[in-house]
Amino acid sequence: MTLDMGARPGPQDDYLIGKRQAWFAFAMTFALMLFDYIDRQVIVSLFPHIKSEWNLSDKQLGALVSIISIVVAVGGIPVALLADRMSRVKSIVVMASVWSMATISCMFTTNFAQLFTARAVVGAGETGYGSVGAALIATLFPMRLRSMLLGAFFAAASLGSVLGVVLGGIIAAKWGWKAAFGVVGVPGLVLALLYLLVRDYKTVDLTPKLDKVTATMGGTLKHIFVTLARTRTLLFVCIGAAMQLVVVSAVWSWLPSYLNRYLGMTPEVAATQSALVVLVGALGCIVWGYVVDRLTLRQPRNKLLALSVLCVVTMCIFLVAFAGTAPGPAQFKLVLLGGFFMTCTVGVVSGVVIEVIHPGVRSTGSAVLSLFQNLFGLAVGPFLVGVLSDQWGLQHAMAVVPCFGLLAAFAFVHSARSYDADVDRVSNVKLAVAN
Repeated sequence: MTLDMGARPGPQDDYLIGKRQAWFAFAMTFALMLFDYIDRQVIVSLFPHIKSEWNLSDKQLGALVSIISIVVAVGGIPVALLADRMSRVKSIVVMASVWSMATISCMFTTNFAQLFTARAVVGAGETGYGSVGAALIATLFPMRLRSMLLGAFFAAASLGSVLGVVLGGIIAAKWGWKAAFGVVGVPGLVLALLYLLVRDYKTVDLTPKLDKVTATMGGTLKHIFVTLARTRTLLFVCIGAAMQLVVVSAVWSWLPSYLNRYLGMTPEVAATQSALVVLVGALGCIVWGYVVDRLTLRQPRNKLLALSVLCVVTMCIFLVAFAGTAPGPAQFKLVLLGGFFMTCTVGVVSGVVIEVIHPGVRSTGSAVLSLFQNLFGLAVGPFLVGVLSDQWGLQHAMAVVPCFGLLAAFAFVHSARSYDADVDRVSNVKLAVAN
């Protein structure tokens, strides 16, 4: 069976494989994304314990989060390129195995350098997972469900962060902070083996020109830069997505410490309260993906304009919360509201990138988005707040970071201008299920 994945929604807008198999693939990919972020974010609830035991600065604590995003950004494109040309499913199995074992190894570290190295290996395992997983989901499901499902897939990152923060606080209180890494690392190994049951889609033959330029890593990188320059939608969507994730990653990483320092909560209570904000963000990711899809069915380019408005709303809410409201219950309610809006971009931008990239290199195209999101977004937020906190205090640092949402809004407005032309360029490529 074949399916024109680039066409506008119509009679052929259907599942590439059987509906049941497609949903099994989604469930497994979602579950691994969940544990990806449990392993990644469990450390933020452990910050007070690590800071006290090893006498670390906020900059060092932020680096323990940011190093994962940096490694993911650097390695994402090579890994995604291999997955596109070989096997997405087998690549995911290897990635999940590596990051799970590296997480377990964190419990045996005895100083900052060892923990930093172990966290870097966690990042090496997670490299490319979001990109490859998104490409698989986007291709197996109908286009009409794409933004919603990708929103749900990336909402697993929020849910995983919730569980990581909550579990980290509970386990640290009972058995010590190092035990948390061992408890959350094991399930990923089990899921990695089960993932071998997921069906892949057949690798798409590239055009002779595209096959030639992507034959080597150097040629691939050159092609990526040329594509970024030519596909203006991709470039500005990547920039906008990264700027909004500076805000998201800052809140995710530092809210437990903020509540501990300014509202006097114990580390485990602060972790639980922060988890509510992340959970609301997971809900927002799904809701805004659905809402934006439904409101822009007739004019898909308008989804980018909708994102620009939502980014500005997020910025305004957080500015009022951290710069205009005294620490207390009212401030926390505003942070909860901001948490619902701040993840608005996640599912939508991934769908847009899939729509403007040749299907033969969709994982690689998603990896370009991942590079921007991780290197200029997720890596920047935690480290930047740590640096500013050492200089001005955490209160002022949290008040500055929301302004990155305005940069995101400008980028999305620019990307809307070229969306239609970029989609039309790749709208006639057909796909088939792998045997």
